[in-house]
Formats: sequence, C-alpha cells, structure tokens
Amino acid sequence: MSKELDFHVYNPDNLLLQSEKAEVYLGYKILKFYVNEAGAIATEITPQLATFFLSPSGGTLRDSELNIVLYSAKFDKFKGLGRL
Repeated sequence: MSKELDFHVYNPDNLLLQSEKAEVYLGYKILKFYVNEAGAIATEITPQLATFFLSPSGGTLRDSELNIVLYSAKFDKFKGLGRL
C-alpha cells in the first residue's frame, strides 16, 4: 500500500480522517499509527503500529501510556464554541 493511501502513516489529514470513524473510549478517540524503533509516531510506513488516544475536546494526541505526543487547536473539535 502506498504512503498516500495508508491512513496509519501520521499526518494531520490522516489523523482527522481516522478520528471521523474512530471508536470512542472514556472520551478519547482510539487511533492507530505507525511508530519507529523508539516508539515515536512515524511519518512513514514501519513494521509496527501503536495505539494513540485523541481528546477531541482539547486537540491533544496521547500515546498508549497517555503521554502527550502533540497538541493542535486544529484537532480541537470544540474550539471556539461558546464565543459570541
């Protein structure tokens, strides 16, 4: 499968695509991405997939141990709600 078609290769678009249909557990959306030898999220195909948790009310992506991997307001589903 090519990098462009594999939704497990990390990029912001793939994160958003996965989150649209992701299973929700305790308020987190469950996502899967490739990781490198050190366990860090990879931007290319590797032999290993890992589970990540996206908090849609904060735009925070966490690894399987709930360490913060990244934050982006772009991923915050509720950003700006309540503003007049």
